[in-house]
Amino acid sequence: MDEDARAWLSARTFPASPRQLPELLDLKGSTRISVVVPARNEADTLGPILTGIRCTLMDDVPLVDELLVIDSDSTDGTVLIAQESGATVHSAAHIRPELGWAPGKGEAMWKSMFVCSGDIIVFIDGDLTEFTNQYVPALVGPMLQESQIKLVKGFTQRDLTVAGLEAPGLRQGGRVTELTARPLINLWWPGLAGLIQPLAGEWAVRRDLLDSLPIPCGYGVEFAVLVDTYERHGLAAIAQVHLGVRAHAHQDLAGLGVMAAEIIQAASRRRFGQVSTSDVIVHPKADGDLGEVDAPEQPVNSRERPPQRTVTGQG
Repeated sequence: MDEDARAWLSARTFPASPRQLPELLDLKGSTRISVVVPARNEADTLGPILTGIRCTLMDDVPLVDELLVIDSDSTDGTVLIAQESGATVHSAAHIRPELGWAPGKGEAMWKSMFVCSGDIIVFIDGDLTEFTNQYVPALVGPMLQESQIKLVKGFTQRDLTVAGLEAPGLRQGGRVTELTARPLINLWWPGLAGLIQPLAGEWAVRRDLLDSLPIPCGYGVEFAVLVDTYERHGLAAIAQVHLGVRAHAHQDLAGLGVMAAEIIQAASRRRFGQVSTSDVIVHPKADGDLGEVDAPEQPVNSRERPPQRTVTGQG
């Protein structure tokens, strides 16, 4: 790790609860805070997350001004549960429909900027099984304390769930982080080597930063926002905060392969100004005792949306 990254790690890593809620409320002043949950088929986990935020951080102490769920064509009860939990729900496909729609987490985040009003936007994944109300105050705290900080990434201890079975003593996960994102960072952006979980789905960002950045429609969004913030504003604009334990169901290796491919596409665009022409990832496999070979394909989403502030009606 280079000296800048090491110095940043010490100066810009915050504990989970630097201040109590009333203190944060005083620091907030007129700043508006939006919590956005991009969701697709999260009915099993979404309710407690939204209810906790609504009851503790809106009704009890008004730290959060609005709570939104951006739904990406869920086919379960996600939308109903979100509405019953007190969130404002928008379909990603129906936000600015003239701009079209693409599937993906990043697309939901980009579309959210057209319907949320926060000066600070907090993104929370909808599949968390051990969410606590500490997440949001911890993420916004550094930005309320220091105006120079524009992006705050969460980091956690990650419990692993395999084949539906919890393994709380096994602190693993982050396979795409360690096998894809971290090697890319160490190779091309070594100043970011101090980020413990650069792909964390829990992060906060100033709106005036986010709406100035191009946004990948797929899983490359967290990587791209981190690298773009670093290249435009330097390490001093980034912080990270400890959020405790994170538990969620992990994807299978085929799903993680797509995620890794989309991150590599985002990195390639930022490093070389171009992406691969391939829009699929192939998973060859031997099938059965006869050695027959199958080669299923999965789409890779390399599309990026332009900075939101530049959009006047064309996607």
